[in-house]
Amino acid sequence: MNGFANWAVHFFMLDEGPLIWLSDFLIGCATIGIIVALTYFKLWKWLWDNWLTTVDHKKIGIMYLIAAVLMLFRGGTDGLLMRAQLSWPNLHFLNADHYDQIFTTHGTIMILFMAMPAIIGFFNVAVPLQIGCRDVAFPYLNAISFWLFFAAALLFNLSFVVGGSPDGGWTSYPPYVENVFDPGPGENYFLVALQITGIGTIATGVNFLITILRMRAPGMTMMRLPMFTWSVFITSIIIVFAFPVLTVALALLLIDRDFGSHFFTVTGGGMPMQYINLFWIWGHPEVYIVILPAFGIFSEVVSTFSHKRLFGYSAMVVSMIAIAILSFIVWVHHFFTMGAGPGVNSFFGVSTMAIAIPTGVKIFNWLFTMHKGRVEFTSAMLWAVGFIPNFLIGGLTGVMLAVPPADYQYHNSYFLIAHFHYVLIGGTVFGVFAAIYYWWPKMFGVLLDEKLGRWHFWMFMIGFNICFFPQFFLGFMGMQRRMYTYPAGYGWGIINLISTVGAVLMGVGFLIFVWNILWSARFGQRDTTGDPWDGRSLEWATTSPAPEYNFAIIPTVKGRDAWWLMKKTGESINGPKGVPFRPIHMPNNSGRPIIMSLFFFIAGGGFIFQWWVLAIIGLLGVLVTMAQRSFEYHDHHYIPVEEIEKTEAAAGRL
Repeated sequence: MNGFANWAVHFFMLDEGPLIWLSDFLIGCATIGIIVALTYFKLWKWLWDNWLTTVDHKKIGIMYLIAAVLMLFRGGTDGLLMRAQLSWPNLHFLNADHYDQIFTTHGTIMILFMAMPAIIGFFNVAVPLQIGCRDVAFPYLNAISFWLFFAAALLFNLSFVVGGSPDGGWTSYPPYVENVFDPGPGENYFLVALQITGIGTIATGVNFLITILRMRAPGMTMMRLPMFTWSVFITSIIIVFAFPVLTVALALLLIDRDFGSHFFTVTGGGMPMQYINLFWIWGHPEVYIVILPAFGIFSEVVSTFSHKRLFGYSAMVVSMIAIAILSFIVWVHHFFTMGAGPGVNSFFGVSTMAIAIPTGVKIFNWLFTMHKGRVEFTSAMLWAVGFIPNFLIGGLTGVMLAVPPADYQYHNSYFLIAHFHYVLIGGTVFGVFAAIYYWWPKMFGVLLDEKLGRWHFWMFMIGFNICFFPQFFLGFMGMQRRMYTYPAGYGWGIINLISTVGAVLMGVGFLIFVWNILWSARFGQRDTTGDPWDGRSLEWATTSPAPEYNFAIIPTVKGRDAWWLMKKTGESINGPKGVPFRPIHMPNNSGRPIIMSLFFFIAGGGFIFQWWVLAIIGLLGVLVTMAQRSFEYHDHHYIPVEEIEKTEAAAGRL
């Protein structure tokens, strides 16, 4: 009995101190609270029928965004814990092991479990509406993609309280993460969770690539696509080529750890640098996977709230294509210091600098779009305008890092930390917040409060600069990344304290954002028009929220800014008067995607803890659910004309 008790204490990390105890308690309370609330209000059937089994792209997008906001809270909390630890010399609020785990989970969650689902959420919310179609090309696969992400996120976050979190950094370089140096299940959580979510992401890339190529409304040529849809199209291509590389690299490292192979162990003839190359062949395109859709968001927001057509449309498209191509030939700048030689370093230094040219084109296009426009500074527009100077700082410091001799000084210092936070927060997170304020009425039929939105923007933006701008100076002063504490006497203490104050202000900004959501749900202005911003693209032609079928009659597009043109000519989104409705073909909901993800979760647990019976059960379950789908022939239904007429009449569009 004592042996079992000791195992349970270690397995559930009850010997790790009050931080884990508090987490266990809060997770238990939250789980019990959710179960009690769903049972008391008899919401289980509603939840299953309307959300857990949905294949509607709009609802899937909302679930992605809910998960992203939760992951932003988790990743942000990790960041605040790190800043608390570093706020003054010789602190031991966190010990070295806990600090390693927290900076690993912070980076992994923010990039792969916050930025990715947020961006993909907006793929789902906006793209089918913008191109005038009724759903994505493969709705069932879309649901599988979401539930694979959800299973992976749940598995990864479980590591905090069961078995131990990964502690090898979000890059997980061997040999540091091989079994000899990093025993236990922590690193396996990282490897398995990222492979599961990676499968879903590849499926998403294929899905949206086909959707944009094959399901556009009549007249919607490629050069009439809204810029956000163009960004999604190019991002999907990058996903299809980049994510398989990550999947292979993680699979090889997992085989090293679980089965004793030597792909990356030097003593067994392996090559750790091979993993690092594979990781960054994915890793740098990944930066553009989360940045390019943000560029598309800013293009939509700037054009809408400047009340002008986007300046230099063709140049914007070409610049995004150039960025996508260049993103695959810059990865070596992440390790100039490995000693590849002047030829290799020169090539990758020049290619890295070159990527600033198409990025600069986009900056000027947004500025010229605003020039002489009737600029309306809504909350969404504030995030778009605030992005420009902050991202510019990230871009210019990126050019500094692209110079190999200079990079020898900056490498692994806090200068690098500041640089990539200016790029990823100043670019992606600002873009996500802009999109939330912009498309929130379309998702929920209610506008977020503008006054609270401005408070959110200014608190977060000021806190962001207070937090990260001083870190450039910490880098110049020699402070290295991944340090969990530091001695007095280096002059770093005051600067770190200022940086921590900025992080707290960002946290306050996030809380204002959450309060805005809650307040607006109860008291916010309702969108009864479907077009609260006087928008330009087709998503604003539908009601808010859009009906299940999106469009009663697929619109015919006659130019860029299709909805803007229709409004100018007085056309109806349902076509000329007297055009009859017809039954609309739609996919059926299915519970199989969430069940499949449960089996992936079970198999993942087996590979993490090397419980092979569990892994086999999980994989067999996945195969069975796939086989069942193969023999499912009645997977669709038709919405009758009477129901369409009733919906359109309620919207005042008959």
